Amino acid sequence: MTAQITITPLTGIPEVHEGDDLADVLQLGLDHAGVRLEDGDVLVVSSKIASKALGLVTHDPDKERVVRGETEHVVAERAVGDRVTRIVRAKAGPIMAAAGVDGSNTGGRGGWLLLPHDPDAVCEQVHAAALARHGVRIGVVLSDTAGRPWRIGQVDFALGAHGLRVLDDLRGGSDADGRPLEVTTRALADEIAAAADLAKGKVSGVPAALLRGLRGVLVDEPLETHPRGRDLVRTGPGDWFGYGRVEAVRAALGIEPGSPEAAEVGVAPADGDTRLEAVARAVRVALHGVESGTADVGRLTVTVGADTAYELGVLVTRLCTALWCEWLEGRADPPSADGLSAVVHVSAAHSG
Repeated sequence: MTAQITITPLTGIPEVHEGDDLADVLQLGLDHAGVRLEDGDVLVVSSKIASKALGLVTHDPDKERVVRGETEHVVAERAVGDRVTRIVRAKAGPIMAAAGVDGSNTGGRGGWLLLPHDPDAVCEQVHAAALARHGVRIGVVLSDTAGRPWRIGQVDFALGAHGLRVLDDLRGGSDADGRPLEVTTRALADEIAAAADLAKGKVSGVPAALLRGLRGVLVDEPLETHPRGRDLVRTGPGDWFGYGRVEAVRAALGIEPGSPEAAEVGVAPADGDTRLEAVARAVRVALHGVESGTADVGRLTVTVGADTAYELGVLVTRLCTALWCEWLEGRADPPSADGLSAVVHVSAAHSG
């Protein structure tokens, strides 16, 4: 794929309504842009117009309830003001903020747009309609926007795909210097979605783009046997990041993210809070499941107690672990003479 690649925004697409045929909608964009589909083209379509055409909108005012309904499980959560923002595995497939539930660009209808639960099927339908109309081999990508671990900002990715290779597995080949490639697998469909967004944008009202010069990414029949958008989601043992940093440790302490227990002990704010509030939250986590545990929170110390020396040891360990989740460090003094209480000194953690 060393040929020139062009990206054409499909302008002139009007507001999409429930029941609209996506193929008709995209044809309007192609006509307005003055282009006709050719063999090897790739259409990239924003998930928003697919959701609108499919009527995937709810006017439930409780966004948290809507997000829960679109969630497989919670990965991470932070309090933002008076609400909680959650990173979840969405029923649509990927891991993303708020399960992709979005109130922007709803076309004046209000409410929340939901993602289709089978994005690949949406791509397959658009692909079939385009093939019937134009008689050419193309690829279709349904794109959405998400943040990325360890990187600031959002990018578009392939929520769904059909008719093209979603991955370029380079393992077993060699680089430009002749060295063997052992781990490199390019996420082609994501790269295509991100490239298309340079022409579509988030505020320009352009929901689709045509990429030309990518003939090499198309796949042969039967198309449904090739990996598609959902196959780009890491699952099982291959998912190294099943929880966020804090959520993994809190889950080990019995506080699963998104659970009533998490709400009870408290969710850390996204922008941090006072040390006293953080310590109090860590204490609530530590006391969870320790029946005889007690705690007295001071300014820089926490005095903990239990009915037995064993339970005291458990409680001190849980507290020091819970403090780590708050970017704090706990250091315990030797237990009291009867072995039933101890003082834990709290300080800022030396590193993240």
